[in-house]
Amino acid sequence: MRALTGIDLAFVCMNLPFTMPASAAADAVREFAPTYAYPYHYRGRDDGTQDPQEFATLVGDASEVKFGNWYG
Repeated sequence: MRALTGIDLAFVCMNLPFTMPASAAADAVREFAPTYAYPYHYRGRDDGTQDPQEFATLVGDASEVKFGNWYG
């Protein structure tokens, strides 16, 4: 993922224990810097929920983080 270039839109899953925590997902997004990044799959079991706002904060200005209405 870190070697990607020229990406306009990235959907980044983040939930434990099977995908990345918010911090690792944000680190990867900062490195390949897509124009837009949508976090998803961040709500699961109570022990695995990741905070999409924390992800956005950690991404900073490397990409514009968008939020889908996944959980209405």
